[in-house]
Amino acid sequence: MNQHQPTRGDHRRRRTMARGLRRAIAVLVVSGATVGVLLALTSTPSVGRTLPAGIGLTQTPTATPTLAQDPHHRPTFFEGFDTPAAAGGQFASTYANAWQPYAEGTSGKYYSGKLISAHDGVMDVAMDGEHGAAGVFGPADSAWAATGGTYSIRAKVVGGDGNGAAIMLWPTSNVRSEGEINFPEGGFDSEPVVYHHSMIPGHEGTAQGIGTGVTWRKWHTYTMVWKPGKSVSYYLDGDLLGTITTNVPTTPHRYTFQIGNVGSPGHVLIDWVSRDD
Repeated sequence: MNQHQPTRGDHRRRRTMARGLRRAIAVLVVSGATVGVLLALTSTPSVGRTLPAGIGLTQTPTATPTLAQDPHHRPTFFEGFDTPAAAGGQFASTYANAWQPYAEGTSGKYYSGKLISAHDGVMDVAMDGEHGAAGVFGPADSAWAATGGTYSIRAKVVGGDGNGAAIMLWPTSNVRSEGEINFPEGGFDSEPVVYHHSMIPGHEGTAQGIGTGVTWRKWHTYTMVWKPGKSVSYYLDGDLLGTITTNVPTTPHRYTFQIGNVGSPGHVLIDWVSRDD
């Protein structure tokens, strides 16, 4: 999917984290294709509470913000989507301090207002096969430009075969060679993957990748820890997948979500999202 056309347009209770979920770590170099698997790990599955039928939710989030070591610590930004809000404008106004959508019709496919609602403690991005959604997480005064920090999202996908999503740190300048780091990204029929892109002009499409070996269909927490000019570390459910020390951005970026307008109907469910500077 083409996710590279962005344009501008308290911390709720912590839950007990049930880590585990079988996974495999794949370290690879990609330029549109997977090249190698170096390491595999296994563990046991975890379970949570049940949400109402109709959306296919059989397992709900049971996580605490990743890497939070001090129980009294509050991230710079945290949103748990506890207030119900309908699509069609109510979500955007209710969560104006947490979500900055791209202008309706951006790239001819992003219509966040039509698709996004909040219920049962989740942000629900509906998929209808015709419209996509895109926007930036955080308050309006800081969402579009942040340098460094820890970025986490807890999410699960129901349905949506043939579609996919990208959650990324994208340059505020829109100059791709300033660095693009994506996690999770990929098609929902496959696994969520890290794509850490080259900053060499002309080679921005080449990326180092780290596979997860898990499915989009279960709740997972995806975390990026960005130390400008030094490293980016990638975590799945609080466990380190890998750290990359090359092509590390130094300029302001925005924490962006994009989903396409193709495939079967379904839902991307987001339990919470956070940023810690």
